[in-house]
Amino acid sequence: MVREKIVKIAYFQEQGLEVFLDKLRQKGWLELFTNTNLGCSVPDLAEFYARCSVIDGRLISEVNRVKIEFDPQELGEILGIAATGFDIYVREDKFVLGKGRLVELAQKLSNQSGLKHPMAIKKGDMLPLHQLLFWFAIKNVIPRGQGRNQADAMDQYFVDLMDRGEPINLPAIMIPHIGRIATTTRGHDLGYGFLLTMVFEHFGVELQNKVGAQVINEIGNGTLMGCGFDLVQGAGTGSKQGMHTPPPPVSSSPSGLPTITTLHQEQQQLQGELSLVKKVLEDQETLNAKRHEDILNMLAAPNAKLIHPAP
Repeated sequence: MVREKIVKIAYFQEQGLEVFLDKLRQKGWLELFTNTNLGCSVPDLAEFYARCSVIDGRLISEVNRVKIEFDPQELGEILGIAATGFDIYVREDKFVLGKGRLVELAQKLSNQSGLKHPMAIKKGDMLPLHQLLFWFAIKNVIPRGQGRNQADAMDQYFVDLMDRGEPINLPAIMIPHIGRIATTTRGHDLGYGFLLTMVFEHFGVELQNKVGAQVINEIGNGTLMGCGFDLVQGAGTGSKQGMHTPPPPVSSSPSGLPTITTLHQEQQQLQGELSLVKKVLEDQETLNAKRHEDILNMLAAPNAKLIHPAP
């Protein structure tokens, strides 16, 4: 249910990946995506999406009878990040950036300087750092479905922006993407669970069931291995992360299908998410039973007075 992945600073430093932390610093996102105290309230998230609409770039919704409304600038203030920089994500228009620029991106990320036409790039064909940036983008910037192993034109542009340290207007990208999730007829996870729960708290929503971030919500060994990195075993070794050129096809087979490593990683994530959802449902059942009992007690009280009037 929650697709965002939290970055643990100490773990990335141990793995010699300060370069990735620097990419987040350049965006002003480091504090936001390394906050291990974040949590998510799934019932409130579901209500938010059910009542959500986007009108003239302004998002309007309601959660637990509290009206929620914000534009990109206001959302940036809530999340503590700047609402400036590139703010377009249009998958439907592959040439919004121009054919020449798209060819350059495909050449850079596929490591094939001879390409003449834009093309989707397999995740496993990228350098490890670019794979990680792509993976981060489809989990945290533009939450997508599982098993996505190809970067389309806009994915490539996002990877390049992050790689070069160019500003990205995350709040302005979030709002229309939330609108697409809310109105799509296809199955879609409810994205931005942690970030939207921060928004709910800002507006004073009384959360029904906030669950803290779990180990499954952290970027770990499986993710880095799936991006072609050689892991550093143990802390404080001083070793640096190995990056292969070209990287081995860890995350996709020659046919473009996920490998056993990728499938195992996604299976572990699904198991964790199912456990989280099960806990939320169990807690919700307990809460509903308590409310039902309170209602019965309230109804029984007047009847008791009628049957046994006070002397």
